[in-house]
Amino acid sequence: MRKLSPKESHIQLQDTFGEKSPSLATVYNWYGEFNRGRKTLSDEMRSGRPADAVNPENIQKVKKIIKNERRIIIDEIMSYLDISRGSLHAILHEHLLVRKVAARWIPHKLSEEQMTTRVDWCKFMIRKFDHGRSKLLNTLITGDETWIYQYDPETKQQSSVWLFPDDDPPQKLRRARSGNKQMVASFISKKGYVATIPLIEQKTVTASWYVNICMPQVIEKWSILHPKAYLASLQWHHDNASAHKAALTMDFFAENGIKLIPHPAYSPDLAPCDFFLFPKLKKKIKGVHFDSAEEARLAYNGALQDLTKEDWENCFESWFRRMDLCIQSSGIYFEKL
Repeated sequence: MRKLSPKESHIQLQDTFGEKSPSLATVYNWYGEFNRGRKTLSDEMRSGRPADAVNPENIQKVKKIIKNERRIIIDEIMSYLDISRGSLHAILHEHLLVRKVAARWIPHKLSEEQMTTRVDWCKFMIRKFDHGRSKLLNTLITGDETWIYQYDPETKQQSSVWLFPDDDPPQKLRRARSGNKQMVASFISKKGYVATIPLIEQKTVTASWYVNICMPQVIEKWSILHPKAYLASLQWHHDNASAHKAALTMDFFAENGIKLIPHPAYSPDLAPCDFFLFPKLKKKIKGVHFDSAEEARLAYNGALQDLTKEDWENCFESWFRRMDLCIQSSGIYFEKL
């Protein structure tokens, strides 16, 4: 038998196993162990916990711990059971198949009756407008009110930047929205933008403002866009804000023969302005310092005018997909599309 030096043995191992061969330091360690009398490469018996902590007993213990305390952190479970991070990771993700997620914010704690109402409304809309394919949808306008801020901080996602390995992470001062703001009411249709009406001398939407100032201007704009349509063919959709369902507003609809499309309570996820229009437009003006709330509103209007025919079609297609999701989820709030 040839007596090889550690270096010679390492070279032969590299020739045989290539990249999978042990390092030179490992070979030197083996030589040292055998010179001290060791006769096998197998691991020796060790005291303490078993080498494999991923066993049925620990799996059940972890399951019980999580069920009793849903917010417990990894380090606490490791400490309780005296197991390694790798073993706990295997138990959590390979055996229990659990994942830790943040709670999702929802607009309202819906009652059974409210969930049923949401489902019934979605079925009504799908039936009435044939999943959005009916030409009747061209005579529907939908609208809502929102605040436009002189300064609205950009979102965390908007402030994301690419970093190279040696770059320092960016820092950003936390800023609040400005106190200067203006409320507007925007109305849209499947064909596109209809009108945006600002509240000039007041900050609260009242039935009087809605009926005497807002709605007449919206109807005038709609008539220009649909010169051959009768006012009685107009269908109006808005949410259940107090000004929208006031007696004065209901009388206006009745007197002008306008058909009101109701909206289920606490359902911004089913309102095009809330899930499409406002988020899309405000994203474009977030992080911009305007000289006044009026300038911010003009920028909002400019962003609105930039929306394309495809944007509007996608909005209404998404609306009816959301109705399907609402029905499938039995009326509970569903995840974003």
